[in-house]
Amino acid sequence: MSGSPGSGKSTVARALARRLGLRYLYTGELFRELAASMGVSIVELSRMAESDPSIDLRIDRRTVEEALRGGLVIDSHLAGWVLAGIADFSVYLKAPLAVRAARIAGRESGDPKAAALETIAREESQWRRFRGLYGVDSSDLSVFDLVLETSHYTPEEVVDLVLHALPQSLRARLGLED
Repeated sequence: MSGSPGSGKSTVARALARRLGLRYLYTGELFRELAASMGVSIVELSRMAESDPSIDLRIDRRTVEEALRGGLVIDSHLAGWVLAGIADFSVYLKAPLAVRAARIAGRESGDPKAAALETIAREESQWRRFRGLYGVDSSDLSVFDLVLETSHYTPEEVVDLVLHALPQSLRARLGLED
């Protein structure tokens, strides 16, 4: 499960993992834990990662290791690209910046304008790093099996849409009814 901050990817990925009885890995938490352990903000750690690729590579290595173990839903901005050819099914969630900023401000009790500015800064930093490390073009969503615009759906509706889109072979492996 990939997507921009505030697109609903974490909410949907957690709900999907619960519904399917799978493990859940949130790589953003790994990044946040690292930032906290270093005494810096997420934005500051993102800037540091621009000149220190080991920060992203450490998180991405752990993501691949967990994916190879199987039986989980991974919640990560970059998972779709890093796990291309490994993931059974990849989803990209998106929403307009104003919607994403309002969601972020709502969950963090902040100001939507400030959330939008911080989100833009985080995204720009991430995409610069990911382009440099992996050659990822953030506008190329062709690696994803499903791309959903989430602003008009509840998280439960997005989970239902994702489950409906799963290929029959994967549905069977997960024990889902037709």
